[in-house]
Amino acid sequence: MTTTSINTVDAKEEFSELINRVAHNKERFVLVRRGKEIAAIIPIEDLSLIEEARSKNDLEEAVEALKEARSTGSMTLDQLKEQVGN
Repeated sequence: MTTTSINTVDAKEEFSELINRVAHNKERFVLVRRGKEIAAIIPIEDLSLIEEARSKNDLEEAVEALKEARSTGSMTLDQLKEQVGN
């Protein structure tokens, strides 16, 4: 897969073509405004992979938090409020 940078003005003029290239050729485009990368147009499969990776990372963090709570103990919401002074 190739990734191409394109400024937002050109992307607006070529939007339909960009969408076709993303959908059919699996190309990726990084949108640039005033020299700064601001967004990307990617194939839906790439988005699915990103979301899957994020979910996996969230699950790993939750497992680690559970392990920490089991080893160090936990507290109730009321105990936490008392500890922070609310």
